[in-house]
Amino acid sequence: MLRRKYLAWLLVCSVTATACNSDYLPKPTGYFKIPFPKKEYQTFNRTGFPYTFEYPVYAQVTQNSSFFQDADNPYWINIDFPQFNGKIYVSYYRLGAPTKFKIKNGQGGYKDSVGLNSLEGLVKGSYDLTFKHTYKASSIDDSVFRTRGGIEGIYFRLGGNTATANQFLLTDSVRHFLRGALYFDATPNEDSLGIVNEFLRQDMRHLINTFQWRNN
Repeated sequence: MLRRKYLAWLLVCSVTATACNSDYLPKPTGYFKIPFPKKEYQTFNRTGFPYTFEYPVYAQVTQNSSFFQDADNPYWINIDFPQFNGKIYVSYYRLGAPTKFKIKNGQGGYKDSVGLNSLEGLVKGSYDLTFKHTYKASSIDDSVFRTRGGIEGIYFRLGGNTATANQFLLTDSVRHFLRGALYFDATPNEDSLGIVNEFLRQDMRHLINTFQWRNN
């Protein structure tokens, strides 16, 4: 009887020692599998707009109501991706045209003012908006490009858990200036959004490569 108890005790000790000395393998973080639609495109060519481009059939072009009623910004649109809770915010400015902006007054508040859209000011504003994400971004890369269609611009790619990982600006340096930024209605997470960002990044590149100005 004592021999059996002794053997049982040795067995327990052996198993315990083996478990304590084995390598710990943490369970990897899992994410939901996302079914991606087939890449197909349609043309945005709305009457009166100063630009045209191709965008995915699984996206919807809408117009933000706050800008739709603003005579100074009638060509601001959103490209919605309902399946991914994502949206490309597109803003357009006519170079040399009057624009409203706010300046600080002596009491610490803001007052409306009017100025003219300049290429230098709009490019600087785009960089300022991009670099507002530096406290979250692990990297910010800006690439100057020129498409085969003669469209010039800058593409911004941000790394890390930022609210937006993809932004761009397009301009002809004379009349037109357009800025686009992709945002998600979700907590920024580079790991979980990475595959979606890459999928939609291809669509943003297609938009840029098919983009054309219309000199209305």
